Amino acid sequence: MRQGGAEEPLLGVPDHAGDPVGTSRWATLPNFLTLIRLLLVPVLAVLLLAEDGADPALRWAATAVFVIAALTDLADGEIARRSGTVTTLGKIADPVADKALTGVALIGLSILGALPWWVTIIILGREIAVTVLRFVVIRHGVIPASRGGKVKTVAQVIAIALYLAPLGEWADPLRIITMGIAVVLTIVTGIDYAMRAWRMSRAQR
Repeated sequence: MRQGGAEEPLLGVPDHAGDPVGTSRWATLPNFLTLIRLLLVPVLAVLLLAEDGADPALRWAATAVFVIAALTDLADGEIARRSGTVTTLGKIADPVADKALTGVALIGLSILGALPWWVTIIILGREIAVTVLRFVVIRHGVIPASRGGKVKTVAQVIAIALYLAPLGEWADPLRIITMGIAVVLTIVTGIDYAMRAWRMSRAQR
């Protein structure tokens, strides 16, 4: 089985949960980018919830912060793998930052009434469950990210960005369709991951 990620990060690139830890210290560029992503999480929350989400300028700023943070996830994974600077800290902090960013965006949108709570619960429930599961099964091997999982994460990012951006009512059909696709992919890929993890652990036993 190839070295890669047990689960995909925000932009659909396999993470480095299963990569061998290098000899680098914790102070690496990938870890710095992960730290930036973590620091942007409260910034996103403040911008999104300020003025009850009614200020278009603040909503555009929140959208920009979310997109920039998502891009750092793409960058830190690529740099860590190419430079051999995968660290234990990075393996733990990277998925935490991803889920924190997604969680704050979804919960904030639901608080504002822009997104139904059941959507937030489904997506976050799946992401948290799979994150825990991949660390549980890592001793049996690394489960590579599937193509469906990659599409799912891209759909989530696009859908969340569309809901964050103050585009007006004309964008509602696009938002609903994109988020609907993201939810379906979230459920399907979550079930697929659980089944692959179960088969792997059963084979090891």
